[in-house]
Amino acid sequence: MAEDESLTDSSSDPNPNPCPICLAPVTQDSYLDRCFHKFCYNCIIRWIDVVASKQSCASSSLKCPMCKTENFSIIYGYDGTSFQQHYVGKSLGNSEFFSGAHRYRLKCYYTEPGDLADKLHVSRHWKCRKYLQQNHFLLDWLRREIQALMQEEDVDIIVHHILGVIESLRSDWLNNSRISTEMVQNEFRVSVSEAVRPFLTGRTERFVNELELFLASGLNIDAFDRVYIKHLGWKVDEISENDDEEPLEHIPVVSCLYFLDEDSDGN
Repeated sequence: MAEDESLTDSSSDPNPNPCPICLAPVTQDSYLDRCFHKFCYNCIIRWIDVVASKQSCASSSLKCPMCKTENFSIIYGYDGTSFQQHYVGKSLGNSEFFSGAHRYRLKCYYTEPGDLADKLHVSRHWKCRKYLQQNHFLLDWLRREIQALMQEEDVDIIVHHILGVIESLRSDWLNNSRISTEMVQNEFRVSVSEAVRPFLTGRTERFVNELELFLASGLNIDAFDRVYIKHLGWKVDEISENDDEEPLEHIPVVSCLYFLDEDSDGN
């Protein structure tokens, strides 16, 4: 009898802590800020939209579907050191600037990119000194990336701050032909990290990794998105599928008076 009860208990409750809304395992853990009940991020966002659609005026709070406690925001994206917060009444889904591409990029930060760095030849980007090329797509990519991560439209001050740091580094590297690949890459990562950490906090390291991927790819934004999405096996409706992707090296090389191979001694 005890054995039968044990079998019944184990099989009847395969997921002891499902999302209260969809009843499936929780994806992208999200908590209401007062009662701390946990939901899938997409589920609780949709719940907010449903409740808002039934109200005559916008509200800045939400009653928990479980305990009816009044809550003012959703806490999500906790990575051990920081978290993100979505305030009730601030509907990014209805914001003109927060597009499907923004949502796709934000989702990337919750997904491991695997061997994408190898596919986009990040190491060759540094070894062959392609960092000396000026990337004409970087401004727009940075703007979208920071908008997606901060969920704010007006990020131009931050974007131009990052661009200024990168351009200053590039100018220094152009005037110092003997600096090693390792020193250049380390200086890049440290300088960009210091520039963005006050704004991105726990997302800083991943942002620097994504920035390296974009710069190393040599692609414009649309082509980069297609390569990234294909690599992850996703389908994003707002980003058209096109098998005729641009080649990985299509940005003209800036003329330089020198070219040193990594193994060269400079003579």
